[in-house]
Amino acid sequence: MTSKAIAASRIRRRTLLAGAGSAVMLAMTSKLQAQESISGELVILNWLGGTELDMMHAIQKGFLAKHPGVTIREVAVTVQGDARGGIRAALMSGEVVDVIINTWPAFRKELADAGTLRPIDDQWKAFGWDKLVSKSWRDLGSISGATYGLTYTYGDRSGIWFKKEHLAKAGITEPPKTWDEFLATFPKLTQAGFTAPVAIPGKYWAHAEWFESLLLRTAGVETATKLAAHEIPWTDPAVKTALMKYADMLNAGCCGAPNIMLANDWDGEADQIFQANAKNYLLIGMWMNNRAKNDYKLIEGKDYSLFQFPALGMGHDDTSSVDAKEFLVTSNGANPKAADAFLDYWTSAEAANVLAKTGYASPSSATDASLYGEAQQVATKAVASSKLQFVLGDLLPGDLVDEYRVQLQKFLQNPTAANVDTVLAAIETKAGSSY
Repeated sequence: MTSKAIAASRIRRRTLLAGAGSAVMLAMTSKLQAQESISGELVILNWLGGTELDMMHAIQKGFLAKHPGVTIREVAVTVQGDARGGIRAALMSGEVVDVIINTWPAFRKELADAGTLRPIDDQWKAFGWDKLVSKSWRDLGSISGATYGLTYTYGDRSGIWFKKEHLAKAGITEPPKTWDEFLATFPKLTQAGFTAPVAIPGKYWAHAEWFESLLLRTAGVETATKLAAHEIPWTDPAVKTALMKYADMLNAGCCGAPNIMLANDWDGEADQIFQANAKNYLLIGMWMNNRAKNDYKLIEGKDYSLFQFPALGMGHDDTSSVDAKEFLVTSNGANPKAADAFLDYWTSAEAANVLAKTGYASPSSATDASLYGEAQQVATKAVASSKLQFVLGDLLPGDLVDEYRVQLQKFLQNPTAANVDTVLAAIETKAGSSY
């Protein structure tokens, strides 16, 4: 063939390929196209620790296998207690990241108002997340109609963890269903040799868990929502009623001396139950499931489980406190394509099932629910059947939430009606300047 004929053949071939290529392109999904073009460093601001961090790294490994041109660098924020201060410090010091792990709706708004975040409505449509993640989860990650957060796991915060052998030792045949039944287990557990029936981690923030579920069970979701927005004052009688129910538990001998309650965070109190066999009940989030499985090497459903917060019979027992962890993408990140693909991977069956196997729930409908153990099944059923309220402390402005937790520490030291009035008045004073 002459050079002229070869050239003509190449032109014809390019023309034919152009026509055939349109059919090929139609057969390829936009996701696969995106995957081919993703490369470079993805920077993630990460404050998780322990076995939860191990879970995060396991899913990151799966993502990198799908996108071999990407590398991940973590900006690790090491904190005790609330991580928001550490995240602020990292960002204000000049760290430029692509993805932020977040669990506080109030903090998401703070970051969005500061121009730190970019919305993900276009990504939601392009990746088809609406086919896997329900509108309610999208709404949870939205601010004034714009979507910023993609929830990757959620948890029941009105579930109480326990070790099965403890109840058996005390002659308790099944977990208590009502508040009175719950209080009645305290002397039985004490007589069985346990130091304190209820583990209260009062060092930083986890002592607020009891008040927040009690507020829901005594006053309902509407009241909790109004309190979070400061549409009712902290001195409202409904708020005092919830704290006095908390006082009833303390006065019934639940928890030991105040200095012991104030000495430990949630993980130390978990150790008291599941390792030291000294205490019995812990009200904390679903990350406890991961810790029980991986740190304590316990078998879910055999060694330990979860029961839902006891019914109080005040008309609001169909309520639960919930939390969620989400990914936010930044407005100044250097690799937005990789950030968007990273979020997309977390909606996949591959990632969702890693979550399920390690004791976490995923909002993705791609999850194989048969992988959930007994405790997670109790939790997901409760969430599905309840009127839900996001964790109150995570909805409050940063300066107010600090005051709220400090005042609840003062309440633990003196759970009387007069001190409850003092505590709530102090929180209300702070709230007056926080909104």
